[in-house]
Amino acid sequence: MTIIEAHNLTRIYPMGPNNVIGLNRVDLAVAAGELIVLRGDSGSGKSTLLALLAGLDRPTRGRLIVAQNDLLRCNTAQLTRFRREVVGMIFQTFNLLPTLNVIENICLPGLLAGKPYAAVRANADELVEWLNLKQRRNHLPSQLSGGEMQRTAIARALINDPAIILADEPTGNLDSNNGRTIIDLLADLNRRLQRTVIIATHSNLADRVATRQVVLKDGAIASAQ
Repeated sequence: MTIIEAHNLTRIYPMGPNNVIGLNRVDLAVAAGELIVLRGDSGSGKSTLLALLAGLDRPTRGRLIVAQNDLLRCNTAQLTRFRREVVGMIFQTFNLLPTLNVIENICLPGLLAGKPYAAVRANADELVEWLNLKQRRNHLPSQLSGGEMQRTAIARALINDPAIILADEPTGNLDSNNGRTIIDLLADLNRRLQRTVIIATHSNLADRVATRQVVLKDGAIASAQ
């Protein structure tokens, strides 16, 4: 089953009298359960593509269907629901709220989605156990290592049980050992829980677990294999 369909997907950013092309007529189909690695130099369009897939940005033109959601036609409320329930985002900079502890950061998206606290907390406790964060559940982000912060971010991305995980340079701020750990966790999500995972990265750490690599250059797909 195809979970992502992009046709002629284009994102153009107006810059004064000029236009900057972030993504240029991209055609991409992703089957449910794939683990895609997006490769390319800085400025190639990786982060732009992820932002469009996540509903964080809107295409200038083209067609984009993600998990049966037409992202060009969704209104603001529909996009908010999509971001909370359909996709989970993992960022290079973790994006944890500094005043909330680990368990509170993980629970927050579930509570914002209107789910009962007891159910959200039970799910968070399971994720904390799986991600080996049990001893850190009451710690603030400033008290965590980089690897622990990224594992917390993964738990937060999973709290609403999304079908798709989008990771933008998830190992960029980690040493090689922690980087491999994070990639192994994402691969486990893909293999064991059948989540569709897309990882944008400069690193080759995820190559060994990818079902396919897509290379972007100058906003367009240079190769896909």
